Amino acid sequence: MKNPKLSSRYAKALFDFAGEKNQIEEVYSDLKLFAGTLKENRELQVLLRNPVVPSNQKHQFFESVFNGTMHDITYQFLDVLLKKKREPALDTICEEFFNLYNQSHNIKTATIATASPLSEPLKAKIVAMLSEQTNATIELHEIVDSHLIGGFIIKMDDYFMDSSILHKINKLRQEFSQNNFQVQF
Repeated sequence: MKNPKLSSRYAKALFDFAGEKNQIEEVYSDLKLFAGTLKENRELQVLLRNPVVPSNQKHQFFESVFNGTMHDITYQFLDVLLKKKREPALDTICEEFFNLYNQSHNIKTATIATASPLSEPLKAKIVAMLSEQTNATIELHEIVDSHLIGGFIIKMDDYFMDSSILHKINKLRQEFSQNNFQVQF
C-alpha cells in the first residue's frame, strides 16, 4: 500500500541532503535512471515488492545491478530503503523527489493528448505558449488517443483545456438530449 506521507518525507530528506552536498543534479539523474529501469522491468518490480524474497537477496541483486552506476548518495539512500523494507514505496519516493526538483527549478509538467502525433514545430509552439503563460520551463508529455477524433486536451497543474472533437460531439449530444423545442401543429 502506498503511503504518500512516507514517500514525501524520504524524498524531502534525500533532496535536502543532496542539496547540502551540492549533488542534486547527480541524484536527480540517478533516480531518473533507477525509476526508468524500475518502470521498464516488470520482473524487477515483482522481485523488489515480493515479501517472500529475503531482504539479503534483494540487497545482493540491487548491489550487482546498480553498484558503481550511481553516485554514492543515491546508492546509499536506495540501499537504506531496501534495508528498511521500503521497496513498495520506491516509485512514489522517486516521483516525490522529481516533484521537489521541478519545484526548485521552476519546471512544470504539461500533458497533451491528441488523436495523432504532433510535429516537432507544433510541440515547440505549444511549449513556448505554455512557458510564456506560466513563466516556467515546460516539460511536455504527449499522449496519442485516437478516440479524441481530432483536437487536443491539455492538462497542467490545475489548468485543463479540452478542445477535442469528442468533447464537442458529447456536448452536442447532451444539448440535443435536452430538447427545449416542441413541435406544435
